[in-house]
Order: sequence, then C-alpha cells, then structure tokens
Amino acid sequence: MRVSFLDLPIDILTMDETVDRALEGMRSRTRVQHVAVNVAKVVKAQSDAELREDIVGSDLIGVDGMGLVLGLRMAGIRVPERAAGIDLMNRLLEQCAAKGYRPYFLGATDSVVHRAAEEACRRYPGLVMAGIQDGYFTPEEESRIVDRVRASNADCLFIGLPTPAKERLLGKYRDRFGVPFVMGVGGSFDVLSGMVARAPVWVQKSGFEWLYRVLQEPRRLWWRYASTNAAFLRLMCSVLAQRVTTGKVH
Repeated sequence: MRVSFLDLPIDILTMDETVDRALEGMRSRTRVQHVAVNVAKVVKAQSDAELREDIVGSDLIGVDGMGLVLGLRMAGIRVPERAAGIDLMNRLLEQCAAKGYRPYFLGATDSVVHRAAEEACRRYPGLVMAGIQDGYFTPEEESRIVDRVRASNADCLFIGLPTPAKERLLGKYRDRFGVPFVMGVGGSFDVLSGMVARAPVWVQKSGFEWLYRVLQEPRRLWWRYASTNAAFLRLMCSVLAQRVTTGKVH
C-alpha cells in the first residue's frame, strides 16, 4: 500500500513483502529501484527538490528508521514494521546465496567494500559477487563505472554512498545500470565489514539507534542528528495540527 506523508509517497510493506518484490525483479529481470526513507531524508526532501524527485521516481519507497515509523503512526498511518536498509540488504544477500543471484557492491572505501564483500561471502556460503567497486570516483569516471556494473550482468546492486549522492547516481543512471534490483545502503558496508558496530536489537526497536550512532562518533554526528530530529519534530507538529483541524494527513 502506498500512502502520502509530508508530500512524499511511502510504501507500507513488511520486510517479507519487500524481499518478495526485490526477488521478483531479479527473477524477471525487471527493474525495481528501492529507496529507504528515514527522518533525515524526509527532512532534506522538504527543501531539496532534486532529492524529492529521486525519491518519488523510485519503484519501492521503504520505511527505514523507527523515527519515521513513529511519525507515520502519529499521523494515523498503520505501519506493521520497518524494513531497515541494512536488514533488507542482509536478507537479500542470504537469498542471493540460496538462489544463485549475484550482487554488486558499489561504495565506501576500497578496503571497506572488499571487507564487506568478504564478510558477506563468509556469512552466506555459496554467495558469488558480480563485482566490487569503491565509491571514490570523480563525476568524469561515473560513466565508466556504470558501464562496468552493466557488463557484470549483476542481479542486484547495493550502493553505499551518502545521501543525496546515491539518489542522484540512481536517478541519473537507473536504466543504464541494467541491474534488476537496485538500492542505496548508505553506511551499511561499514557495518557489514565490522568497521562500525550496530546498536543492540533492543536499542534498534526502542527508536534510539540514532543516539547509539551519535555516541560512537559524537563530533561528526551530533549536530546532524540534532538538527534533523528538531526539524522533523516541527514537521510532525504541523501534521498533527492538520489532523486536528481537517482529519487529513498531507
């Protein structure tokens, strides 16, 4: 089911439903572009028209982050669960190993992306990588990288670049990549490689995974999360006010 939230389309799907949509795309070689939307991305999309267009142009717009789950529920939209990007990636890597699909890793530093691929192959026996490419390339090199991905005949592509770089790359080359299932995974390669520790499950479910990340890298992350969370709170106040006066969510 697709709903509208803060002028953005959101697909309300369970993790299993999202995995099924991705696998169907791989099976039929039909493009399914997935974007994981969280609080920060919702906030940025309010003022970044290009980012908003990149989100709207995606085939699957998933809920990533308990903050967004809570915001949707406050707006009266029932959300059964979130499909966090890293969890979805791991589920799909497991399925790739089982069904013979070949993933391509694009992003992060050369050492991190290779360590992530090695860990994926160790964790999911039988997994065969279609290709590995770090994310440190210039705009002039983009075309060559895209052609390399296309030539690999990969079944799925995971892009570990920050927002909005990964959305812009997908928006520009989504058809030229020639990969059935494509999704941005942000910093998931850092976690998969073991370079960054993920919060315990109970912290993830509590909605404070962002705070766990801030405590790991306070100097780099505290202002990013503080500013986006405050902006999201202001947006939610306007949503709740609209519900009170009109009974509708925009």
